[in-house]
Amino acid sequence: MHRASFLPFVFVMYAYATGGPFGLEDMVTTSGPGLTLLYHLFIPLFWCIPVSLVAAELTTAIPVEGGFYRWVRAGFGDFWGFLAGWWNWSASFLLAAAYAVLFADYVTGYLSVYFAPVGNGTHYAIAAALIALVGYVNVRGIHMVGAVATVLEVFVLVVVGALCVAAALEWRYDPFSPLVPPHAPKFQVFGAGLALGLWLYSGYEQLSSVAEEVEQPQKTYPRALAIVVPLSIATYFLPTLFSLAALGDWQKWHTGYFSSAAQLIGGPGLAIPITIAAMIGNVSLLNATVLTSTRMPSTMAEDGYLPTMFSARHERYGTPWVAIIASSIVYAVLAQKTMVQLLTVYVWLRIGVTILTVLSAWRLRKTQPDMPRPFRIPWSRAGLFYVVGAPLAMSVVALVGSDPFARKWGPLPVLLALPMYFVIRKLQPARNALNPP
Repeated sequence: MHRASFLPFVFVMYAYATGGPFGLEDMVTTSGPGLTLLYHLFIPLFWCIPVSLVAAELTTAIPVEGGFYRWVRAGFGDFWGFLAGWWNWSASFLLAAAYAVLFADYVTGYLSVYFAPVGNGTHYAIAAALIALVGYVNVRGIHMVGAVATVLEVFVLVVVGALCVAAALEWRYDPFSPLVPPHAPKFQVFGAGLALGLWLYSGYEQLSSVAEEVEQPQKTYPRALAIVVPLSIATYFLPTLFSLAALGDWQKWHTGYFSSAAQLIGGPGLAIPITIAAMIGNVSLLNATVLTSTRMPSTMAEDGYLPTMFSARHERYGTPWVAIIASSIVYAVLAQKTMVQLLTVYVWLRIGVTILTVLSAWRLRKTQPDMPRPFRIPWSRAGLFYVVGAPLAMSVVALVGSDPFARKWGPLPVLLALPMYFVIRKLQPARNALNPP
């Protein structure tokens, strides 16, 4: 098996956590330009930064395949470990499908503008074909995934940087005005917008699931986080700030708007590269999502929580090819839904995984105080309180303010994990006991 070196791993992490600014546009119209920009400054303090610190500490302490699933299992036992793994795998179905849908949105939007209108059948065929292609790349292994992510994300960063420069030179409006949309319902302002924000800043613990496929994970993971977290914040905040300042037309923001902004600011010479970058960004996001999420069913199968076929490894590439293909089929089925529907339900599952992950850091400090931790969460007890308390507070705010669709359907996949645990445990007792070093 080829292991990923530092630079490709950085781009895989960036691809999974960010991929580009594309997809955030609906935040501007639902939450308002001012609140959107504030979200991008404050959500990281309560969400991705504390989660990143937890991921850095526990990856250096327990650098095992399955990552956070096995951290939770080590800290709280089989039941809670299963919930973390099952919720994460379920969330990946929604997330990967959303990226395929978003890619198809950009492609069909481009074709409709420059050629002819595209129907729903063609839209779905594009999404399904992308899922099949990315599934094949992932069967080839993390080395191939890392190479693809590096090439794609370098292009995205260059093009987005060009948009920022061109828009900054056209600064005419106050990008923070208005703070929120006038007369908008509170669930629209805080619910849908915050759900999108949590999606944008989620996943910094996710690459721990491939720790055994990375060179020197104890050193590589913390160093990669130190680069990716600030780069991700800048990727979301700066093009949004400069585009709003240049155009001031916040009411027109919708999925794919960065292409329209580029057309107004720099003409086709900027709009076409931005549109291509948006397509590429979603390919890269899907690519990294398949990599990280499919290690969850294979690891859970090794531990006896799923049928053993999911742990089967490709004889040449060493990848969990059955888990990759099975997951890709589910992605393709769900790619018939809209992106917003998929993400509002996804947030419930993501919150569950994130809370269990940060609590496992606290739990393992109590139960395994002498475990070697090459990287430790800074600021002693205050730091530990921060990395647990901040995501808990953000989760409460997000769930209380969630929109009606999310409140109706979000709890369903969360609660489904409970009977699944007892059914699977009865049919197939757990095999592997996890003993952290």
